[in-house]
Amino acid sequence: MEERSREIFGNPVAETTYKKALRSKERYARKFGDDTQVSYPVLISPNEHIGDILGVKDIKLSTPDNVDSDAQADGEGFDTQKGLIVGNIRMGFGHYRISMAIASAANSMGYVPYWMDLNSFEQTTCTGVISAQNDLYSLGSRLSGKSRLFNKFVWEPINYEGFRKLSYNAADQKNAELMAPVYRNVPHEIPVIATHVWPAQAAIHAGMERVVNAIPDNWPMALHLSEGSIHTVQTHFAYQGYRILNGMKGKSVLRPMPEEDLFYTGHYIDHELVSNIEADCEARKKRKADKKPLRFLLTIGGAGAQKEIFAAIIKYLLPAIRKKKAALYINVGDYRNVWEELLKEIPELSTIATEHFNDWENTKAFANEALSKDVEGIHGFYHENIFEAVYCTNLLMRSCDALVTKPSELAFYPVPKLFIKRVGGHEQWGAIHSAELGEGTLECEDIAHTIQMIRLFIKDKNFLNDMCDNIIKNKAAGIYDGAYRVVELAMEKNTRGE
Repeated sequence: MEERSREIFGNPVAETTYKKALRSKERYARKFGDDTQVSYPVLISPNEHIGDILGVKDIKLSTPDNVDSDAQADGEGFDTQKGLIVGNIRMGFGHYRISMAIASAANSMGYVPYWMDLNSFEQTTCTGVISAQNDLYSLGSRLSGKSRLFNKFVWEPINYEGFRKLSYNAADQKNAELMAPVYRNVPHEIPVIATHVWPAQAAIHAGMERVVNAIPDNWPMALHLSEGSIHTVQTHFAYQGYRILNGMKGKSVLRPMPEEDLFYTGHYIDHELVSNIEADCEARKKRKADKKPLRFLLTIGGAGAQKEIFAAIIKYLLPAIRKKKAALYINVGDYRNVWEELLKEIPELSTIATEHFNDWENTKAFANEALSKDVEGIHGFYHENIFEAVYCTNLLMRSCDALVTKPSELAFYPVPKLFIKRVGGHEQWGAIHSAELGEGTLECEDIAHTIQMIRLFIKDKNFLNDMCDNIIKNKAAGIYDGAYRVVELAMEKNTRGE
């Protein structure tokens, strides 16, 4: 296993930083064990939730002495010619959503996407390490929404500058050595597209031959570096920042990333959304012209943060909903407690809202019918299964008029967007990028400005239409082709027959 914590793209790491990275790995090994010598059987089975839509097959691991016979019976061998692994982790909803975009593009191009969630293998050291860090991140996200002081002095600095430093990457690289065993029995010639840096780092440490590290967000951070991978970014701003490792060691001028290690691709978007951009935008403009209720889609992220902002939005929209000037989709993901809390704070929801809960077929039917039929009132969506919880937003996105979201991974999606306050300083650059493209609002940092934007969407004649026109122009410019290009980069080695 090659040492990747002593220097990063030729930039040396301080000895104190390296020793700290070693201690980090040792702590996790003591807490979760070290399964470096364990050989986990690999099982493949169709994904029951998005397999029919995106062609996804799940990669599962079993313990060496306890192979799941049912999964094994349903399993099949890897397609080493057309197969690619989408490596991800469950950390909020963002990395799953980007993975779905990659899988969708791969499926549309005739490839076989294998879903490999490194946070789903409960018996492994890998999942123990990831889950522990995920729990901390989720806690930080929730606290940042409840405490201005915590957000200002702890959470914003960590997300904005802490994760930016090369020293942070050194520790991650050392921890990722504990994650490598999950790849042991996966054919090493199959390309890996990682939508979080840890699956990329683990794949490199495991000796996978071609790894693409699909970087999210628009703020360059050393957190996302996986030397040995092909790095892809969604914006030219991010490309320049990563190329020179901007600000990753204070004001020091660093040795840049090699040209062949970094590519601009455009936004990572599902094929189903990209291929229908023109039709969906024209439908939005027609609904506006016909004075149909303007459809807002509220999506509450995986950390369950910002419920208070969404509650204020719902309360403001209730009169417009009763007058049929607005309609509302609310996706609480897999957080049923968030819906229950909203019902307590807004009692009218229990009588007005139609609940689409834990019925995937009903959700898919509603989303499909909404493309051609009128929608009124409030529709709430909750799905216990993580795949359904995340992809529900993607299904509803096509028929909504405006997506209300924090400026995270959804900042890059081809739908008019209203950005509420960020969770972490790095997210602000997603809103800036979207506003400059003309397909999203400025970030609304308080409820008053959020309500102002809602009024503009409903009352202004051109506000929504202008975003729709810009989305269509952006598609023509290839802005939303990132997922296809990531797949092309991953499959380049196989295509060339190398």
